[in-house]
Amino acid sequence: MLLDEIIKVSPLESVNMECKARLNRDDTEGWLKTIAGFSNAEGGTLFIGVEDKSNKLLGFSRKDADNERNFFNNQINEHIFPRPTFRISFIPYAVRDTELFVIRVDVSASPVKPIVLKYKNVPSIYMRRDGFTNGATYEEIIEMSIKSRNTQFDVLDSDEKYERGNFQTLLSFFSEHNSGAELTDKALLSMGFFTKDNILKNGAVLFSDSYSGEKTQVQCSVFSGLSKGSERIVTINRFNGNLIDSVSFMMEFVKLRMNHGIKKLAGSRENLDAYPERALFEGVINAVAHRDYFLDGTQIQVDMFKDRLEISSPGSFYQGEKIGKTYELSNIISKRRNELICAVLVKCNVMEAAGTGFDKIIAEYADADENHKPYIFSLSDHFTLVLPDLTYSDGIKDDSVPNVEFEPVSGGSEHDERILAFCYKDARKVSEIAAYLGIADSSYFRKHILENLVNQGYLLTEKISNARAYRSNRENVRLV
Repeated sequence: MLLDEIIKVSPLESVNMECKARLNRDDTEGWLKTIAGFSNAEGGTLFIGVEDKSNKLLGFSRKDADNERNFFNNQINEHIFPRPTFRISFIPYAVRDTELFVIRVDVSASPVKPIVLKYKNVPSIYMRRDGFTNGATYEEIIEMSIKSRNTQFDVLDSDEKYERGNFQTLLSFFSEHNSGAELTDKALLSMGFFTKDNILKNGAVLFSDSYSGEKTQVQCSVFSGLSKGSERIVTINRFNGNLIDSVSFMMEFVKLRMNHGIKKLAGSRENLDAYPERALFEGVINAVAHRDYFLDGTQIQVDMFKDRLEISSPGSFYQGEKIGKTYELSNIISKRRNELICAVLVKCNVMEAAGTGFDKIIAEYADADENHKPYIFSLSDHFTLVLPDLTYSDGIKDDSVPNVEFEPVSGGSEHDERILAFCYKDARKVSEIAAYLGIADSSYFRKHILENLVNQGYLLTEKISNARAYRSNRENVRLV
């Protein structure tokens, strides 16, 4: 018996239909790709209990169908983020008076894209095209992000109910920054912290005392020198907890480890901290407020170097420009990615009601020289605030890119020299190279400029966190 004998479907798999005899327990990635691909495209239907080549019905007993459905749900919850929208139904049919079932999964096109499949701790994005599921191209990922409905993670309903006793850390934080005042339930309700039915929003859950999930993960590191690549790591501390405790953790980590000095003034001396507390606090709050909480498996990173502090937050500026590097912090305009989280921080009097709070950072560094000016850069997957160490006399000097020489590249581009210089000391990802050059990370850039250098032996390829990276081939590229 065939599938089209019990339900009206195409006799062959199509762009929006696929069949599986059973869900593979040993390699779940194969069929999970299909669900993620449907969600990132126009939706589709997966039939389970149907031979994929012939559409022949294999079916399940009622008990086995229940088990297969439960396994499906558990794997989706564990591996695909955000959770795709789908509906599961059982299609009954009979063989020799025995009732059997085919499982039908109707997957909707996700309003929030891209949908990410995380398998063996490796996040991937898939797209359904012409009856096949493959990795999404860079252009498809960008298009998904642009066309995706502007739904913010923090304002979506959670599965948890509001109980005031679960938010003592937040209530104390509010009181501390508002002269002992009380944060009322009425105020929380008015800002959308929970619904009239007492259902918490996703962003509200991240403030609960007991939260310890990956959404708020923080990693703080100290490096002995000026870079990550060749310097010894002195310490790495990781933290999972609610948003308020995350802020406290980052602040204490830096304050306990930063340098202190003395600034000589006319007739007196002034104690000098490596990082002004107000600038540090604004940087930490900004990272928490504008983090992309849809991105699982990521973390806020606080990295301390000999000459600077870097605070990196997952996700580029939300609906803002992608910038390689700028000292003009006050000119940066970025729409808030997390309206509820920002509203809570504003209510707690630790964040500006408008703007990014960068003006306070600029004010703290107003008397610093050019080598001690803070700056920020934003790439496609993160943004980073850099605070110079005011006790490090040399400041931050951009001497990491050397001068190089090489034979002319056949069919080369105007960017070749800068690329080979930038990649001489360290392997660089495509996004880093494009940002350094100030150009778009496009297919043309990858295929016609970078690959041309690879094919002619000027660049070597390697992997950095499963991403392709490029390093100059020192047999053909030499220091001047």
